[in-house]
Amino acid sequence: MADSGIENLLHEDRLFPPSEEFAAQATAQAALYDEGEADFVAYWKRQALERITWYKEPTEGLDDSNAPFYKWFADGELNVTFNCIDRHLEKGGDKVAFHWVGEPGDTRTITYRELYEDVNRLANGLRSLGIEKGDRVAIYMGMVPELAVAMLACARIGAVHSVIFGGFSAESIIDRVEDMKSKLLITCDGAWRRGSVVPLKENCDIAMESTPSVEHCVVYKRTNQAVSMTEGRDIWWHDLVAGESSECEPEVMGAEDLLYVLYTSGTTAKPKGIMHTTAGYLTGVATTHALVFDIKSETDVYWCAADIGWVTGHSYIVYGPLANHTTSVIYEGTPDYPEKDRLWSIIEEYGVTILYTAPTAIRAFMKWGVEYPERHDLTSLRLLGSVGEPINPEAWIWYHENIGGTVCPIVDTWWQTETGSIMISPLPGVTTTKPGSATKAIPGITAAVVNEEGEPVDPGSGGFLTITEPWPAMLRSIYGDDERYVETYWSQHAGLYWAGDGAKLDEDNYLWILGRIDDVMNIAGHRISTMEVESALVSHAAVAEAAVVGATDDLTGQAIVSFVTLRSGVDESDELNDELRKHVATKIGPIARPKSIIFTPDLPKTRSGKIMRRLLRDICDNRSLGDITTLADADVVATITAQQAEARRSDEE
Repeated sequence: MADSGIENLLHEDRLFPPSEEFAAQATAQAALYDEGEADFVAYWKRQALERITWYKEPTEGLDDSNAPFYKWFADGELNVTFNCIDRHLEKGGDKVAFHWVGEPGDTRTITYRELYEDVNRLANGLRSLGIEKGDRVAIYMGMVPELAVAMLACARIGAVHSVIFGGFSAESIIDRVEDMKSKLLITCDGAWRRGSVVPLKENCDIAMESTPSVEHCVVYKRTNQAVSMTEGRDIWWHDLVAGESSECEPEVMGAEDLLYVLYTSGTTAKPKGIMHTTAGYLTGVATTHALVFDIKSETDVYWCAADIGWVTGHSYIVYGPLANHTTSVIYEGTPDYPEKDRLWSIIEEYGVTILYTAPTAIRAFMKWGVEYPERHDLTSLRLLGSVGEPINPEAWIWYHENIGGTVCPIVDTWWQTETGSIMISPLPGVTTTKPGSATKAIPGITAAVVNEEGEPVDPGSGGFLTITEPWPAMLRSIYGDDERYVETYWSQHAGLYWAGDGAKLDEDNYLWILGRIDDVMNIAGHRISTMEVESALVSHAAVAEAAVVGATDDLTGQAIVSFVTLRSGVDESDELNDELRKHVATKIGPIARPKSIIFTPDLPKTRSGKIMRRLLRDICDNRSLGDITTLADADVVATITAQQAEARRSDEE
């Protein structure tokens, strides 16, 4: 979102106070802010004791003796799956945990009792393969219930899971499996995507040629396509669980034992393994899921329309909703297959009351038109959520009017893989919302916008978004790289968590998130490193040098634009352009495929040789270039500007 747009919005008077339905609970929720501000450690400890069933209740709250390697509730003992499933069985075992809808139209309804049995059978199967507490398990699956089952089975026995998004390539699997030295890989034969099959097992076969740590590969049969099965290594899921008991004693876990590692892009080509531990993470997701979405577990049908392969799915499809005994919807496919009303038909069929989706999806819905939601009765909806990137006010208003019927509050949430749970969001019933603003930090969280010196900015000013106090669901480190953890998140300003996002405060102290300020792009809510894409490009034999930036895009928020200098003797062509885009998709995954590649004889560099990506971003967004006196060759900028203008004209035509 460009600064100029924010400046205009800060002066708009579009305020949306809580509806009467939600305002009735405002007093109780408002008190949480006071409690969190008075003593944030005591606030989170109370949430932990009230929302978690412990084997051994913690006496400790926050341990900051080795900051920034913080610990929460460190002397407590628990098991996540007991909290997500077992404790609900006596009074609510027949309650639906998941309504699952497959892309081809097949459906399943899974109760908490059935989920309990499925998790235990797989957990026992994993133990039969020698998987023990502390072992690492990689999971690379489509959006089937068994993905959640696999995560929970790992947590049941104390194994550390690392879910790899099903849209990533074989090379991305290698990077993640090798970094963790995963002992087991769990996948599907394939996954449905817009009527075609994504070859998940085939990608795993390629990856396992370079991952000697993997001893076994468990394969869930989803699409029934023929796949290669290596004897002694590969095992069908149904064979593994056959005959296994539906009872499995949960492993007693320490509060700070590792629950999972999830990889996210950083400012280098190597993804960062974000480490989340057990009790603090569960406290964070259970609390925020309940408060931000105003969960009524007896009646709500909740749908987080994300992929479980991202942190949104971990926190708000699996762990948070299950801990709160919620009925959720999981959908396998895309919102436009077989028609553009697929989401709205599911909402109508299952009586969904809460929808949590991304601005990219909302902008796509806007583009497709109101005729699709108008085909369906959406009056079951009572609350809407937004996640993954800043939502532009136009999309917010469209969402409010055409999906929420002007009566559903919108919770525009800001958080990250690293934070584990929602950090900034309105609370329905308390917060007067403004289209495009994530409003304020939730109870127990303190956020500040600071300048270069780390000093809080005044209302009406902008700067860097930081979190000023530790919180339970925070990452504990980067897997295998404590030094990178400190350097990335804690070295910019002493004692402040560096989010990597720019933000502004308006005159009411509302936060407006401006997006990334480092070399990480936000493509349709997915974080992709510029360095990662650049490394993929220069690995092609035709490429001498590459620079990648995220350009403003009406649909996806940002789009990947690549500037490529070819090796001597290589001629540019449309065919090579297509080949390079496919090469990146193969190296990283389809989500990293550049929207455009611009061939240029050189790149804008300082006299010291540093590529000035700022100029490339300004050129892509048609902004004033500012000071270019430090460039080694100013003519390069003129050439690229002309090329980009020509590309823009071609797109418009």
